[in-house]
Amino acid sequence: MNIRRHISLVAVAGASALGLLALSACSPDAGGSENGKLKVTASFYPMEFLAKQIGGKHVEVSDLTRPGVEPHDLDLTPQQIGKLGESGAIVYLKGLQPAVDSAVEQSGVENVADAASLTGLEKHGTEVDGHHHTTGDNHSHSDAEGGSDPHIWLDPVKYAEVAKGVNKTLAKADPDHRADFQKNTDALVKKLDGLNTAFEDGLKKRSSDTFLTTHAAFGYLAERYGLTEEAISGLDPESEPSANRIKNLHDLAGKHHVSTVFFETIANPATAKSLAGDLHLKTDVLDPLEGITGKSRGRDYFGVMHSNLAALQKALGAK
Repeated sequence: MNIRRHISLVAVAGASALGLLALSACSPDAGGSENGKLKVTASFYPMEFLAKQIGGKHVEVSDLTRPGVEPHDLDLTPQQIGKLGESGAIVYLKGLQPAVDSAVEQSGVENVADAASLTGLEKHGTEVDGHHHTTGDNHSHSDAEGGSDPHIWLDPVKYAEVAKGVNKTLAKADPDHRADFQKNTDALVKKLDGLNTAFEDGLKKRSSDTFLTTHAAFGYLAERYGLTEEAISGLDPESEPSANRIKNLHDLAGKHHVSTVFFETIANPATAKSLAGDLHLKTDVLDPLEGITGKSRGRDYFGVMHSNLAALQKALGAK
């Protein structure tokens, strides 16, 4: 047997295989599904919704966060991380899911839309407005240190800004369907403008400005419509409130005529319901829209947001 010739043939075969992989990675079909659609990976529901609405019939969207899973705590499987690199485009929100941030950075995917870079982020803590709480040394503070608040999708205006950026990313990934992406984006932005108007008009005449929530997800929404969000926990829905924070909530509930303590469909409602019981207040759902489940009060983003508006109107005494 000619060993040298055998090694040479193996080397050639290996080089050919590597060449094919390289050509495949650089070909127009890279990131495309078997049916010719652009493969888009979204990090969690609000990003998935944008990708589907803008991409329409030209995209095949997969969501890294399954329905009912708390996105803040998401862990990715090796299989998910591997498939991420096969995407033609990625739509995510940096700073919300550390596991996703790391995987996206390592994926090598060229067309990436980071929602956090497409609109302005602000620092929010347990209260947004605000109602400043004082300690014995008379320094105003929030029990939870404010961090960059990622919950931009709950403000229709900011969400529309993100939509426009996602449109550009998809158009770059699939320029043949640029016109359709733009048409879909224009339609989505128009609906978001209508949602913004519905919130503005629906919350104009109200008897209270303050609402209590499980965690600080509604800071942008509160600022947009002149409301005050007071959260039991901070930006992390699983964090435990301090005794001082609970005392502050007891004090402000009466002072600001709070009628309702809101809980969520995904996060544990025990603390919210306990607080409401202590204060003899009502409870209701205000959905941060981090995922759609069978418990969601709406089938999609717009359905749940209109349900949130109705809940706020009732809690704030809007007419």
